[in-house]
Amino acid sequence: MTNAWPDLRGIAYGGDYNPEQWSRETWREDVVLMREAGVNLVSVGIFSWALIETAEGVFDFEWLDELLDLLHENGIRVDLGTPTASPPAWFFAAHPESRVIDREGRVMGFGSRGMVSHSSPAYREAIVRIADALATRYAQHPAVVLWHVHNEYGAPVGEDYSPASVAAFRGWLQEKYATLDALNVAWGTAFWGQHYTAWEHIGAPAISASVVNPAQRLDFARFTDHQLRECFIAERDAIRAHSDKPITTNFMANQTWTCDLWAWGREVDVVSDDHYLWAADEDAHIGLAIAADLSRSVGGGKPWILMEHSTSAVNWQPRNIAKRRGEMKRNSLTHLGRGADGILFFQWRAGRSGAEKFHSAMLPHAGRESRVFREVTELGADLANLAEVQGSTVEAEVAVLWDFESFWAQDLEWRPSEDVSHAAQIRRFYEQLWRDGITCDFALPGHDLSKYKLVIAPAQYLLSQADAANLTAYVENGGTLLVSFFSAIVDENDAVHAGGFVAPLRDALGLTVEEFLPLREGESHRLDWDGEDAVVGDVWQEDIALSGAEVIANFGGGPGEGEPAITRHRHGSGAGWYVGTRLDAAGMKALFREVYADAGLTASALPAGVEIVTRRGGDDAVYRIAVNHTADAAEIPAVGTDLLSGAEAGGTFTIAAGGVAVIRSTD
Repeated sequence: MTNAWPDLRGIAYGGDYNPEQWSRETWREDVVLMREAGVNLVSVGIFSWALIETAEGVFDFEWLDELLDLLHENGIRVDLGTPTASPPAWFFAAHPESRVIDREGRVMGFGSRGMVSHSSPAYREAIVRIADALATRYAQHPAVVLWHVHNEYGAPVGEDYSPASVAAFRGWLQEKYATLDALNVAWGTAFWGQHYTAWEHIGAPAISASVVNPAQRLDFARFTDHQLRECFIAERDAIRAHSDKPITTNFMANQTWTCDLWAWGREVDVVSDDHYLWAADEDAHIGLAIAADLSRSVGGGKPWILMEHSTSAVNWQPRNIAKRRGEMKRNSLTHLGRGADGILFFQWRAGRSGAEKFHSAMLPHAGRESRVFREVTELGADLANLAEVQGSTVEAEVAVLWDFESFWAQDLEWRPSEDVSHAAQIRRFYEQLWRDGITCDFALPGHDLSKYKLVIAPAQYLLSQADAANLTAYVENGGTLLVSFFSAIVDENDAVHAGGFVAPLRDALGLTVEEFLPLREGESHRLDWDGEDAVVGDVWQEDIALSGAEVIANFGGGPGEGEPAITRHRHGSGAGWYVGTRLDAAGMKALFREVYADAGLTASALPAGVEIVTRRGGDDAVYRIAVNHTADAAEIPAVGTDLLSGAEAGGTFTIAAGGVAVIRSTD
């Protein structure tokens, strides 16, 4: 039987460890400092292929044996990686056909990472060979409590246009469609004379004279996800033949779109995620919250592991902003609050060479006397005091739809406005929930949504008839559904629905859309909304055809002037809301106030910039993780004991500027 969680006491704490870059003397120094910092788990071997398999089929485990023994002797557990994200030079010399070819026909060279064709037979044979060798040798090693396959699938390379990939794509299509007639119908090849009469005529959707068939592009995205996942499964199963320890691979949640994490979440034993703040985002902690909630959601609500984040600056953004005092702790506790039972970093010791030498680390170039290392040690002590939180879970009453296939389709060329972004739309709606203190899950439109009081579709461009029926039934049975513009436009083949835009949700929303009315750059318009002054929209308007919905607000200007902008429709026991424009902050606040009333939800009265997420454990334990992102002390309602400071809260609790608290109480 497979273990569902690494064998650790308390919350996992540590990071990527790359001892191959250092001397044995440094190894011994590292384990002493790890113990000082409270580290109990490190990820090892993720980029060590060249040192483990020195030539094809020739293995050298001596250094890794020594390292794992040293870590075990010092009470530090290991997340053992398969190094398959970075094949060695000898592999590409022996198998040059395994190199990636990009969409423009350029062959990717050696010297980076993630630059191998996941459809290459030689690569697939090699990854199983090394995964099997590692598991054979270390399945019973007492230090190894978790297996870590590959690294960040799809980053930096997902799609591959090599001959091996093209051949595999044809096979994938034959399995999916069975006949060319079915493929031609699904892809709409009657357009521009693209009809296929032989499978071998089909290629990958490389750069062409004009826009390539969007249905073909969408299928190639699905195929790419399938190929990456097949590689993971092959390695996972090779390990599983020898070991019952849990197996994971590190996702990138909302920071890459190559992989359908709902499908991946079903294949791993425990979800793990890498998250890095986007420095240009002044409210980057809200993006962090999105990634954390998504990681929890794709794992089915179970605790998950933050496999990587940074102690301070990263090295790959245009401006790599350093974290200020206390920010690392706030980031870590936000992840913990949203379900993470492991807080790890990239990396333990800052590397002196290579492309990531300016990336922060738990032990930075400045050494153990640095502010960063002091904060790392303080965080380790804090997490040790929070051990009882492990295993508790987060419950949400709201779901936001997050559909990777819809995103892939919406991101293709020739859409009505380049100002409409699914990522920006989701952030806009999520941010209002965040500011209102309401925790949400993410979900697919086909999921069982019955436990949620409110379901929000900020950017559901692609919607199948079956999923539309599920959303309609949700409303019929008493749910509140909030849908934003440019949703329910196409089916699973990127074809406009019969009946026109939004037709699959006609019953739930009481409307359809006759025409899109995107605005010019910089244009905006007011909304005529009883009781609401100075609400503004921009980017988008629509000609909305009512079929039962009541009008909440009209466009007060622009091409849709006088026409419906926001509607509400009673259907069965529930209500369907529709928003035909991009609202400003005042408009979003007003909209959600009315939607909450339908859904039976109440916005919290928290100070601005303070977030609280609740985790529930056994013995009726309730943990309220509170994070103050402001420069001022904040008072929150609370009863219980702060597990970090030991202070008691008898009704209110004051969190210091930039501080955190974990208030334990009972139901």
